[in-house]
Amino acid sequence: MELFKSSSKFSKKQIILLSIPVFFSNLAIPLVGIVDTGLMGNLGETKYLAAISIATSVMTMIIWSFGFLRMGTVGIVAQAYGRSDYREIIKTLLRNLIIALIVAFIIIIFTPLIKKLIYLSFSPSDETQILINTYLNVRVFSVPAELVIYILIGFYLGIQKTKISSFLIIFISFLNIIFSSILVLTFNLKVFGVALGTLIASYITCIIFILFTYNFIVKKFKVIPKFENLVVKSKIIKLLNINLDIFLRTFFLTFAFLWVTYLGSKIGEDYLAVNTILMQFIILASFFLDAYAFSTEGIVGFAIGRRNEKSFITVVKNSIQISFITALIISVIYLIFFKEIINIITDIEILRFISFQHFIWVIIIPPIACFCYQLDGIFIGASQTKEIRNAMIISVLGFILVSIYLTRYLENHGVWFSLLLFMLFRSLTLRFYFKNILRKF
Repeated sequence: MELFKSSSKFSKKQIILLSIPVFFSNLAIPLVGIVDTGLMGNLGETKYLAAISIATSVMTMIIWSFGFLRMGTVGIVAQAYGRSDYREIIKTLLRNLIIALIVAFIIIIFTPLIKKLIYLSFSPSDETQILINTYLNVRVFSVPAELVIYILIGFYLGIQKTKISSFLIIFISFLNIIFSSILVLTFNLKVFGVALGTLIASYITCIIFILFTYNFIVKKFKVIPKFENLVVKSKIIKLLNINLDIFLRTFFLTFAFLWVTYLGSKIGEDYLAVNTILMQFIILASFFLDAYAFSTEGIVGFAIGRRNEKSFITVVKNSIQISFITALIISVIYLIFFKEIINIITDIEILRFISFQHFIWVIIIPPIACFCYQLDGIFIGASQTKEIRNAMIISVLGFILVSIYLTRYLENHGVWFSLLLFMLFRSLTLRFYFKNILRKF
């Protein structure tokens, strides 16, 4: 916050300095997906990569859809922290943890239905479906720990302890990589090993940080957490309503990426596997560029709070320019090292061949997508969540309609052309709503 107060110009240098810590925590998340893809991509058969692609896409959609638990925790905790209401912070934390566990329990109960929907939607081969079921049978039991970790991250962000939240993300990501690699490479557990690696990493991280958080609360707030007076109807309704827009936005966004998986599965398992590999490039770029969006959220909120329109416009321009330049650099790096990276990720020649045919999409998508990433951060910082929701719904519906047409004539290139247009739709719809932010001044 001192950085904000030191200047109202919000220079590019300030934005970069604020983004550096976020880069490292954001980088850890896609690395898990890249490693898992590489582990499956070097087993010699496409079915392993196809199974991981479908199963992880579905699980990601389910878990990320409840990301509002983290965001809701941030907002409520931050407001209570500003009032120095430490007891309310603890009640909010415990209340959200209970809700997270209830949600996780419901997801576990509906696992058979999830499997059935996957089979009906993707029509995988019998061998691939067995592998998908193997993954889900293990991975679904990591959901309680993963959702609790969401809450803990939101708690530390809310009390402005971003280093702890970043370390938590890095910790679970690298544990995941280590355990999955050992279980697959040393014990040859294949799909089961990847799922078990996530399960073990999630619970170790969850247990360690619950104990750490308990001691942190006792020492910092001088209050012992107790499960008393938590079921307050008004508080729970507020929590469930506060980020409904974000929930819908995230649900539609994750559905869009699941749709890419679906389209690839309809073309063939080789293309499904290739799209899984190529999506790692897009995800890595998005998490990297999102660091600017995350750091911009706080600056935008600060500028709006001060009703300083000039500073707001400055930070919008500077952050978008930095994001675009960074996206170009990422594309150049991909252009130079694409072949070498693909050869590391998979040893299957047909997948390498198809990947090389599609490399152009990996190059051109980041500079186009960077605008929607940055605009997302600007709208969140401005608390314009309805606009984010509406923009995402319109963009996803447009993406689905366009993809059906393009894949019919361009097959897998149509999938990637549609994804590029989806990023463009998001930018254009958010740009349309931008005037609503300016009304705040």
